[in-house]
Amino acid sequence: MATLLYDKLLSNVRNLAPEDREVLDSPYTISNEFYASLRAVVHDVGGQPDHPQPYFEKGEEEWEMNTYLTCECLGWRGAWNSEMRRRAENDLGTTQYFGMPYYGRWITVATKTLVNKGLITTDELGAKIDEIRARLEAKK
Repeated sequence: MATLLYDKLLSNVRNLAPEDREVLDSPYTISNEFYASLRAVVHDVGGQPDHPQPYFEKGEEEWEMNTYLTCECLGWRGAWNSEMRRRAENDLGTTQYFGMPYYGRWITVATKTLVNKGLITTDELGAKIDEIRARLEAKK
């Protein structure tokens, strides 16, 4: 049942694209179901139907803390701020947003932001990834 409701919600959200659609002149003339679709955004999943998930207490791994620190340093240096990060996460789309771990989204949007702003090139990024991968392999 929850899956059907969620599928209906996603269908309604998809129909909100900026193509031709009915003009909404008053919030009092739309259904509660349509209003819920208007409020649905990819990052705001609180209260949306889903299957129960167990809660596991988990500490941050080293890569997660390194990602957090890197992103904070980028903010401190003026490359971005937390609102830019949140917006970039939302722009990942549903599949990537829900398909990555929390800090995986952070590092992905940090990378995209740095490349889009011309602060690094994809070649520099690839070279650094290769360097780090080789260093980690040497530790094994």
